[in-house]
Amino acid sequence: MNMCSDSRPPDAQAPQKKPASALKQAARLTGPVGMGYLPLGIAFGAFAVTQGFPIWMTIVSAVIIYAGSMEFTAVSLILGGIDLFQIALTTLFVNFRHVFYGLSFPLRKIKSAPARIYAIHSLTDEAYALNAAHLADKRLTGSVVLSINLLCHLYWVGGVTGGAFLGKALPFDTDFLGFALPALFVTLAIDAYRQSDYPLLGLAALACGLIGAIWCGKYMLITALSLFTVVVLLHCTWVMRRSPSGKGGV
Repeated sequence: MNMCSDSRPPDAQAPQKKPASALKQAARLTGPVGMGYLPLGIAFGAFAVTQGFPIWMTIVSAVIIYAGSMEFTAVSLILGGIDLFQIALTTLFVNFRHVFYGLSFPLRKIKSAPARIYAIHSLTDEAYALNAAHLADKRLTGSVVLSINLLCHLYWVGGVTGGAFLGKALPFDTDFLGFALPALFVTLAIDAYRQSDYPLLGLAALACGLIGAIWCGKYMLITALSLFTVVVLLHCTWVMRRSPSGKGGV
């Protein structure tokens, strides 16, 4: 018998790999999001500054509002003289989906109250998608969840900051960058329409938008969103009555 042999169990002899830090895990997961946030943030920063927003206000909006598409909309609403009530109501409609995100967002993994408040503030579509896609992963700790939200936020703020200074320095008018928001919405709408099991809802959304644009003037967005909310609620009621399992078609 070899007395020099290591009597430790095999698992103890093998070198243990150190788990990747929360920030490294989050950086790996959020890379694709950063590739989208940075150019869109640059477009928004340049657009806002050339529309009349000072650089500091543009950066502050990226930090505090942090609502992507709603920030583009807010620039037009604020500079258009729309009252605060309409801006607040429009923001509520546009971002109301976040209420439902909270039902499955792993907020319970975050122990600190201030960190939870920040996680709620920094919850975007992309941050939610990344966290929700890895709910079953044991490596998704509270630190990783918070790091994902933080990095996504930094991507956006960094892009907007760079775009704001770039927009101020460019010698030509950059009003054309306003196309970024309609282009984003058109792309998202087409993708949603193609993937939807209920294509008539897409046509209903288009009809609601046309009704708002033709008859409601500056109240177009609120009217269209209100009408479409009613359409969706009626559709959900009809589907539930038609099929208890929740599956039905339009």
